[in-house]
Amino acid sequence: MYKVCIFDLDGTLTNTLESITYSVNKTLDELGLANITMEQCRQFVGDGARVLMERTLRTVGDTKLEKIESAMEVYGRVFGENCTYHVMPYEGIVDMLDGLEERGIKLAVLSNKPHQQSADVVAKILGSHRFSCVNGQREGIEKKPDPAGVFETIKCLQVAKEECLYIGDSEVDMETARRAGLVSVGVSWGFRSREVLQNAGADYIIDTPCELLKFV
Repeated sequence: MYKVCIFDLDGTLTNTLESITYSVNKTLDELGLANITMEQCRQFVGDGARVLMERTLRTVGDTKLEKIESAMEVYGRVFGENCTYHVMPYEGIVDMLDGLEERGIKLAVLSNKPHQQSADVVAKILGSHRFSCVNGQREGIEKKPDPAGVFETIKCLQVAKEECLYIGDSEVDMETARRAGLVSVGVSWGFRSREVLQNAGADYIIDTPCELLKFV
C-alpha cells in the first residue's frame, strides 16, 4: 500500500480554468489583443505560464512572439492578483483529502503553476495545513514533465519513491510520473480526456476522487 500522494493542482484538486482564462484575457486586453475562449485555454495549460502565453499569443496572431516578454510581465501581475478567482475544489476532493488524512497518508502538491500562486490556491481553497509539501514552478527546478520537482518533493517528505503515488489530469503528469519512476493515477474530471490519459500511459485512471482511497 502507498503512504504518500503527490497531487497535481490545476485540473486535479482544483478547477482553476476560469481563473486562468480570466487572467490570460485581462493580459491580452492590456496588450490590445483579442481574447481566447475557455476551451482554448483548457488546451493551452499544463506546461507552465510561459508556454501558456506562447500558445495564446500565437493563437491571437502574434506568431513571432514579439510580445512574449510584455505578456509575461503583465500576466505575472494579473494572475498574482486573480489566481483564486472563482476557483473551487472539484466535487468530492475535500472528502477524499479527509479520508487520506484519516489513513495517515502524507499529502503533497507539485504544480507547473508559479510557486507563489500554487501556495496561495492551496492555502485559500484547500487549506495548507493538509499538505506536508507544496511545490510550484520556481527558479532552479525544472518544470514537469522533468522529474526534478518529484525528487524535490520526495526529499522534502523523506520517503521512498516506491511509497508514492502521483495523481494528475494530463499527459504532462503521466510523463512526469514515468520519468520519476512513480505509479501514476490519472483523473478523468480534469482538463484532459480519459483517452489522453490512456494514450499517455497512465497506470490507473479514476473517475471520482473517492476511488483514490482504494489505493491506500
